[in-house]
Amino acid sequence: MTPTPTDQPNVTALLREYALPSPLGFGQELAPIMYRADYMSGTWQAGQLIPFGEVNINPAATCVQFGQQCFEGMKAYKAAHKQPTLFRPEANFARFSRSATRLSMPPPTKEIFAEALSQLVTAFARFIPEDSGQSLYLRPTLLGLDNTFAVKSSERFCFLLLASPSDAYYGDPIKVMIERTHSRAAKGGTGSEKVGGNYAGSLLATGRCIKAGFDQPLWLDAATHSEIEELSGMNFMAVIDDELHTPALSGTILPGVTRDSIIRIAKSMSIRVVERTMPVAGLLTDIINGRCTELFACGTAAIICPISEIGDADGAKMALPDTGKVASKLRATLLNIQEGRADDPYGWSVAAEDTDRLCSRLG
Repeated sequence: MTPTPTDQPNVTALLREYALPSPLGFGQELAPIMYRADYMSGTWQAGQLIPFGEVNINPAATCVQFGQQCFEGMKAYKAAHKQPTLFRPEANFARFSRSATRLSMPPPTKEIFAEALSQLVTAFARFIPEDSGQSLYLRPTLLGLDNTFAVKSSERFCFLLLASPSDAYYGDPIKVMIERTHSRAAKGGTGSEKVGGNYAGSLLATGRCIKAGFDQPLWLDAATHSEIEELSGMNFMAVIDDELHTPALSGTILPGVTRDSIIRIAKSMSIRVVERTMPVAGLLTDIINGRCTELFACGTAAIICPISEIGDADGAKMALPDTGKVASKLRATLLNIQEGRADDPYGWSVAAEDTDRLCSRLG
């Protein structure tokens, strides 16, 4: 199975006229093409590349009324690669499928998912930015389309693959504020899935912490508001006694692909990794007594982002003595693998144009 050239003349014309803007920022520039496939009558229909544009959705559709939608965040890299590569696409497909199933939606087949990635990335290959930290950010999206006010699952769905040539989400260390009031996720909810409602519910707290001079809220567990979970769009890590500590996956934390990659890289560097329940009070004590020297966040969009300061709702602030000492080593190792400057001992990267191999990787 090889990428099939689109029969849409508008797509070819759009790519002929396209030019990358500068600067890029993150998620601001959208590629002029996208991939679409539809599910109806109990089966997925053939998809194709089409011009990027608005999608006709009934305002009573389940994706609008009930939040029946999910998405993924993944990247294609050029940098030192001769051809664009995808990083651990099987992990994103598996999580996308779990998210879809959790919201009573049929995930796209592995063939459609692979074709979407291969066709779009290959068609857009010459525009993928090549500076370190830059990439083609990819956003697979699934929407419920039936228009009904009855609380039930849709029977029609739309799968889209959107793309955005981007820099890393953050260029500088960030400041985080402990969120003591609201909760991101609860046991039995959708915290471990990548669904829009998780992010919508974080916006008020995010706006409040930005107003207070911070960048992101640090979420605590919903039951006791005492245990650290994650940031709004990134997983959380701390360097304590020269060990890498991170909240254990509990069903309320998104199992990040970057998180898992960092854990594996850290272990290969002989850094002890501790996945555990992390009481926020204990972390603050560890910062005060010097046991905790570094905090950072990680995610596909942000890669690895040092945290320079942690604050609380009462106005208290604590600066971290090291900003990126360990994080910078992990980030460099991860990017060298993703961008093709180092060997890939894990077999994480796959050529986007190799649709057969890509499809087989998806399971």
